[in-house]
Amino acid sequence: MLPKYSFVIPIYNEEEIIPELYRRLTTVMNRMDGLVELILINDGSRDRSLQLIRDLHQKDPRVCYLSFARNFGHQIAVTAGLNFVRGQVIVILDADLQDPPELIPDMVEKWRQGYQVVYAQRSQRLKEGRFKRFTAYFFYRLLKKLADVDIPTDTGDFCLMDRQVVDLLNSMPERARYIRGLRSWVGFQQTAIRFERDPRFAGEVKYTFSKSLALAINGLVSFSIVPLRLSTYLGLVAAVAAIFMALLVLYWRIFVPNSPLTGFTIILMAIFFLGSVQLVSVGILGEYIGRIYEEVKARPLYTLAEVGGFYHKSSNSTKNSDEYQMSVGDEGTK
Repeated sequence: MLPKYSFVIPIYNEEEIIPELYRRLTTVMNRMDGLVELILINDGSRDRSLQLIRDLHQKDPRVCYLSFARNFGHQIAVTAGLNFVRGQVIVILDADLQDPPELIPDMVEKWRQGYQVVYAQRSQRLKEGRFKRFTAYFFYRLLKKLADVDIPTDTGDFCLMDRQVVDLLNSMPERARYIRGLRSWVGFQQTAIRFERDPRFAGEVKYTFSKSLALAINGLVSFSIVPLRLSTYLGLVAAVAAIFMALLVLYWRIFVPNSPLTGFTIILMAIFFLGSVQLVSVGILGEYIGRIYEEVKARPLYTLAEVGGFYHKSSNSTKNSDEYQMSVGDEGTK
């Protein structure tokens, strides 16, 4: 019998958290009104995470897992989980327990009311530094202002989605995945549940500043062409400034012959300004061209080294192995 609910959780070096994560999830799963599958995606962990996941799979048939051949990143791990889900109601949450599993029954209640996407919206970030809070606040509002779709502020990947929505996400071929943006793009009835985000339960923060910045740039480039227009605007500003400076230098040359601003200083200022505009514009173009390059290569999004607990067909993990069938309790490779 197929499960009614699927919980999708990416795992990366979370050996300190997995036991507590499973304990809290078990309490929630036992409260659900239908069968539940818990899908754990090992994203190339270098600690004992995979072994702990195997142990959970052996003692609880509800636990299924995918293990990547290497680290592919959080968004790809979520995508892999969505490719394999069998339930009608799918919940995505992180393993660090900053997304409280106890909120899932409230999300399910919203789904019963007719909403097909229920996203968790942070009202507070407990015990996070001022810099982290400021940059997150700024990014979400900048993205909302610039994006072509209405992406809710202060929301992460923690959400519930109906099977219809997940099928649409799985049908999208793009490789630069920004799940929370794609989730908004598909439309349907969506609503929020407010919650206070807890601090990480244990272990190290996986989304460092550089990774968060990369995710922010990915979100902006994936859902807005405003950065491309920005390079055009910068070019126009540079052109106007160049004309103004040319007229100004001509005026100084004729009417103020001894002005020091007609020498190397003004030339260097103009070179630095125009060089900065050009480099910014090339960088913006490079972000978009880089995504085109990744798309045309058409490589698989991920490769799986080990799978446990599925009887499933997937065409998203490898090009030369389109079918993968496995009964509950078996383990193997793809």
